[in-house]
Amino acid sequence: MVSISGTSQVRKRFRTASIFLPRKLKIPPTNPSLIPYIDPLIPKEDIEHYMDLVVVPSPMSHNAPPLDVAVIGSGFAGLAAAATLAKAGLNVAVYEQHDQLGGRARRFDAEGFRFDMGPSWYWMPDVFDRYFSYFGRRVDEFYDLVRLDPSYRVEFEQGPFDVPAGIPALARAFEAIEPGAGQALESFLAEAKVKYDVGMGRFVNKPAHSILEFAKLDILKDAPRLQLLRSFSDHVRKHFKDPRLIQLMEFPVLFLGSKPQTTPALYSLMNYADTALGTWYPMGGMHGIVEAMVSVAKDQGVQFHCGQAVDGIVERGGKTEGIQVAGQTVRARHVIAACDYHHAEQHLMPAKFRRYNARYWDKRSMSPSSLLFYLGVDRKLPGLKHHTLFFDTSFDAHAEEIYDRPDWPEDPLFYVCAPSVTDSSVAPEGCENIFLLVPIAPGIEHDEAACDRIFGQIMDRLEAKMDIPVRDHIVYRRQYAHKEFIADYNAFKGNAYGLANTLNQTAFLKPKLKSKLPGTYFAGQLTTPGP
Repeated sequence: MVSISGTSQVRKRFRTASIFLPRKLKIPPTNPSLIPYIDPLIPKEDIEHYMDLVVVPSPMSHNAPPLDVAVIGSGFAGLAAAATLAKAGLNVAVYEQHDQLGGRARRFDAEGFRFDMGPSWYWMPDVFDRYFSYFGRRVDEFYDLVRLDPSYRVEFEQGPFDVPAGIPALARAFEAIEPGAGQALESFLAEAKVKYDVGMGRFVNKPAHSILEFAKLDILKDAPRLQLLRSFSDHVRKHFKDPRLIQLMEFPVLFLGSKPQTTPALYSLMNYADTALGTWYPMGGMHGIVEAMVSVAKDQGVQFHCGQAVDGIVERGGKTEGIQVAGQTVRARHVIAACDYHHAEQHLMPAKFRRYNARYWDKRSMSPSSLLFYLGVDRKLPGLKHHTLFFDTSFDAHAEEIYDRPDWPEDPLFYVCAPSVTDSSVAPEGCENIFLLVPIAPGIEHDEAACDRIFGQIMDRLEAKMDIPVRDHIVYRRQYAHKEFIADYNAFKGNAYGLANTLNQTAFLKPKLKSKLPGTYFAGQLTTPGP
């Protein structure tokens, strides 16, 4: 931590966990003690790359004084940006088009069931711990974390495999499938830990304005161990031969939005997050994270405006003037667009300040969309795990239908989340709350018949594994797909996770944090660091 006394020309550079503050951000001198956050994982010499804070008097107008920062969107990036900027002494307001905060991490209640709409995996608990500790708070002040054991189940064609919590138990389970695989796992995860430590400490925490940020001796020295030029697929196959273990180790790539063959081996850091750091669940549901972040932001003085869709970013004299809401201009010196980047830049930004054109966006490789089903079931389903991955069909064939020849899948992999197995508060007594997810190619046309076909296929397989006629007990069903992602989040091509994490869309090759319009910046899953 660095303490700064507020005078007329105080400068310090600093970084937050989710967004870099703009250069020359003007802070009214109302808080004499500004305490910017320097991420403890960032080398001191890297701080010179971060952005300036300049304390100057706040100009007044004949109307209400303008905001220092207007944040568009209340997902994780928007909430983190708002709270951190407010802690630095800025007057910050968040504008959210929905009646509920949280972006993709919203929730809804129906027929006595409580459904998380988006994220369902709680990985990298250290990131959450560090975020809340910056504000002098602890995770356990807001929600109770439970480590899942087994972390999840994988249904292979040959039968189920439960992934135990902890590396020793997992190594024994690997060894039982493939002799020597236990030791291979330990070697694989030792390499993955290096990538996690270096990646989270030196890469994720950079604004990625330029390749020069990464041209430091210590980073260059570690570069060979990061395996940026080797594919994730080749890296996994170097260590394991059994198809089940290969699929299991390649599974986290699904969160990164690309095939194992085109994903850098750097991302084995996700395997370290999965196996070493563990799979957790916040009791009450994932939306509890949103509620915690909102509480922290309100403590810092952030204002929230729900049901307020932003229609445009307003420019005056070549600088940011504010945002347009319901035909009125909300004046703000700075704007953080924490909504869909493509939507903000191509539809909210004045045309002359757009950095990218339609051709650029059409050439981007996007992460999958998702076909989701929220189900309320009026009975318990014995043997069901909190997380279950159905890998009983071809991983490669489904990946081709997402990335190589985009179409509705013929025989898809799918994922089942049943939080009621762990948390009785999300379903009526004696019932199950089930969330089904099928990865789908982004940008394809909605096809209701295909959705119905896929629902029937995955229910056939679920019922066969459970030996229970689950469909006969469904008392609530809601479907969610491309068109809902577009309608609710303006998601480009209906994507669910942002840009695919291919080598040519990594770090400084992602869309920039800084816009061409002075005073406007971006945050979220389509820019650095991304999903």
